[in-house]
Amino acid sequence: MSAGRPEILFPLFSETTALNGVGPKIGQALAKAGIEKPRDLIFTLPASGIDRRVRSSILDATLPAVVTVQVVIGAHQKPPRSGRPYRIMVQDAKTEFQLVFFHAREDWLQKQLPSGQSRLISGKVEVFDGLAQMVHPDHILVDHEAEGLPEYEPVYPLTAGVVQKTMGKAVASALERTPDLPEWIEPSVFQKQEWPDWIDALLAAHAPRSDADFLPQAKHRARLAYDELLAHQMTLALARANARRARGRTTVGTGVLQSKVLANLPYSPTGAQTRAISEITGDMAGPLRMSRLLQGDVGSGKTLVAFLAMLAVVEAGGQAALMAPTEILARQHLESLQPLAESAGVRLDILTGRDKGEARNAKLDGLESGDIQILTGTHALFQKDVAFADLRLAIIDEQHRFGVRERMELGEKGRAVDSLVMTATPIPRSLALAHYGDMDLSVLDEKPAGRKPVETVLVSSGRLDEVVERLRSAVKDGRQVYWVCPLVGESEVVEMTAAEERHRALRVALGEDVVGLVHGQLPPAEKDAAMASFVAGETSVLVATTVIEVGVNVPRATIMVVEQAENFGLSQLHQLRGRVGRGSEVSTCLLIYDPPLGATARARLEIMRETNDGFRIAEEDLRLRGAGDVLGVQQSGLPKFRIADLETQTDLMRMAQDDARLLLSKDPDLSSSRGQAMRVLLYLMEQDRAIRLLSVG
Repeated sequence: MSAGRPEILFPLFSETTALNGVGPKIGQALAKAGIEKPRDLIFTLPASGIDRRVRSSILDATLPAVVTVQVVIGAHQKPPRSGRPYRIMVQDAKTEFQLVFFHAREDWLQKQLPSGQSRLISGKVEVFDGLAQMVHPDHILVDHEAEGLPEYEPVYPLTAGVVQKTMGKAVASALERTPDLPEWIEPSVFQKQEWPDWIDALLAAHAPRSDADFLPQAKHRARLAYDELLAHQMTLALARANARRARGRTTVGTGVLQSKVLANLPYSPTGAQTRAISEITGDMAGPLRMSRLLQGDVGSGKTLVAFLAMLAVVEAGGQAALMAPTEILARQHLESLQPLAESAGVRLDILTGRDKGEARNAKLDGLESGDIQILTGTHALFQKDVAFADLRLAIIDEQHRFGVRERMELGEKGRAVDSLVMTATPIPRSLALAHYGDMDLSVLDEKPAGRKPVETVLVSSGRLDEVVERLRSAVKDGRQVYWVCPLVGESEVVEMTAAEERHRALRVALGEDVVGLVHGQLPPAEKDAAMASFVAGETSVLVATTVIEVGVNVPRATIMVVEQAENFGLSQLHQLRGRVGRGSEVSTCLLIYDPPLGATARARLEIMRETNDGFRIAEEDLRLRGAGDVLGVQQSGLPKFRIADLETQTDLMRMAQDDARLLLSKDPDLSSSRGQAMRVLLYLMEQDRAIRLLSVG
């Protein structure tokens, strides 16, 4: 593929200034909106349309509305003084109305709209003081020009300095130079979906005939969306094939250590856990490098699956590392896994940024000698001086909080390291495919036996005193409570202030020794001390910001209070609710909101009340908030699609993944005629990563 972009695409990758109506100034304005070449223009589809069909009279429309009518021009009414509008009376087949112009030159108006002549005009008609008016018509055409007005006019998204007329002319010019390209879609898929050819789909998308042509399921729109998704999935499939091409190491455990741990558990693993362990150990025993995502709802038992996978590595003589996004979570892993490690006779340790001097050096020595068999920790794990004797498995917890680069750096600490990514955020299927499509997927969709669903109650902020009274009796009964403070935009300092104020108020109401405080601005030692005293039951109420969202495990905590719950995303509320309900007691989540609630906020809170199913909640979150917010825009690395819609086109994403993987299995270097067409698609969609992978392949 080193030959570079195929010649057939050259016309789409020239300067926009080569197009009709695009000079240097317009070219600069388009570039600010990310439109730098004809290719960008053809994929900037109209966002809506205007019905310009000719009517006999404005009386045939329900006003206000855009109306196109044939009129006879009547008298011109010049403004009595400057700053007043210029008015022209016109007569259609049934009634009279006014054309209104502000700051227009009289000579231009006399020339365009001479009294007694006929014109076709189109624009928005509104009734003002009982008189119908069309202010600044969009179109004024003499009879022979009328044919040039489309019955249904596409409306493009605009940027400053570019008007609809200019945009339409530039798009038309770009479409004229667009070549017909060879078909890259699997023939059986193409026929089953009854899609048009690529060029026909493109032309149809730019010439809508009705509102229905803008729906994602319209044949031409669906086909263009599929092309985008297919190019993306082919890139992920190539990345997956490339990672596997770098041969893995066969790691086969004996099962001895796993058996010891399972024998010491007070419960049996769920069917989903057993299946996931089998998939992971099967991957590690194979000749190819593992790249797997372990996705599970809150409390589905991912940590046990991860630990059993790490034991298989230790059984085979290797080492494993488990990286968490925060020190609190890393220490939580250490505390929950230490008893299991001891029962198996395995040495487990932790490395965080807090380790300094001799203590740190001793850990590094233990790692390099192989004495430390399993290491948990934060991003400190991939610092330069951290060396393993034989790292074979890298597990990343809450992957969406790490960049891809960090994941790769940890994997480079060993030779052909297998990688397992875990997330407790249930991700809708379409997002999982878009974000992790290069990985194999294991899903934990069962809760361990004995887990009771958390009862969720919506409470107006006007009843805050009642909530505090309820907590008073709960604390007397020996129960523990999380109180999560409002999410205040992006400001941790404001959130800290809210938490500190709530902390003070609850200490007054419930007693000074009863209430602890944790927020992101506290020094790590203070944060850990506050968490430790809550875990130990020394404090009964923990006031916190969302730092407690992930991973903290306190079985005696049975009440979760979330203030201003309407400001949180659904997935985040579900994560917070997952902090309770971890013991055998019935647990409650109180979502406190400030009335009145908007429609979306109410829908979010109602869903929380209806279900404890994280996967359903994630799908609803996607529908209500959109893809970037569900994964977190900064870290998500989600591809930016111009046409495809991850929220409504899940099925297309799944089809595209199957299509891409099937083609690559039959034609690994894309040398067949369809493979060559796929190469054209990758260049067209600017999938540089795929092109690089093919070049080295």
